[in-house]
Amino acid sequence: MRCFLSQGTRHNDVSRRPRMEQVAMNNIEPNTIRANFSRLTAAQKPSRGAPLYSLMVNRPLGRVFAATAHRLGLAPNHVTVISAIFTFTGLVMIATIAPGWLAAVLITATLVIGYALDAADGQLARLRGGGTLTGEWLDHVIDALKTATLHLAVLAMFFRLELPEFWLIVALVFAATDVVHFAGMLLTDLLTRNAQARLGAPGAAPQNGSTLMSVLKLPTDYGVMSFSFLLLAVPVVFQWFYLALALANFVYLLLVLRVWYRRLGVLDHALAGRLPH
Repeated sequence: MRCFLSQGTRHNDVSRRPRMEQVAMNNIEPNTIRANFSRLTAAQKPSRGAPLYSLMVNRPLGRVFAATAHRLGLAPNHVTVISAIFTFTGLVMIATIAPGWLAAVLITATLVIGYALDAADGQLARLRGGGTLTGEWLDHVIDALKTATLHLAVLAMFFRLELPEFWLIVALVFAATDVVHFAGMLLTDLLTRNAQARLGAPGAAPQNGSTLMSVLKLPTDYGVMSFSFLLLAVPVVFQWFYLALALANFVYLLLVLRVWYRRLGVLDHALAGRLPH
């Protein structure tokens, strides 16, 4: 995910703004997959506290895709579109095909690859010297659409399976939880940056969290959600695991909304202190 916005949660990798020395390296190092991967690995910012799947699986896999895309001459927007194709192919399969072993593997593969490519577009932008506003806009629009439709696809599947209404409500609540989380994350970051600019304060550096926090955030990671579809090989197992994820994400949302509100409250007080009396 390309992001000029700092993001500390699941939809979220840390800001990938290029450093000047990285741009200089781009001009002198060979454009090979191995060299590109090494440069991205060396330039990766620390981000302890992010969900463990993103740290250990998705970002490294995204670096492989970014290094390969750079070697092939692809632009970040190309990677964003390819990511969307994989992701929405998976969502269509969730909504339309019968659960089973083959469906479970195909759906999981498309979602996992789509997620890794979502991490690759920002890293590719770094290799090319920086991102663009239009690229940032495209990436977030696609992320918003993915966030809004993933659980609606699950809802459609539950409806086709003629499950009790309880399971339809679970999917709707999960969808609302994800949408509020995504919108709240972006809005909190935008308001924070605007307030810091008005205060003349530098943007806050990415905060490092603990390894324990990375583990605790696992249920909120899109990668875990993607791999959960392997359980569609046994649909009833998927249902209960999906319910557990929904509950975990709902509790996390309640907690993080309080954190965001308090953070903005501190900025409100700082801004009020600068207003003329």
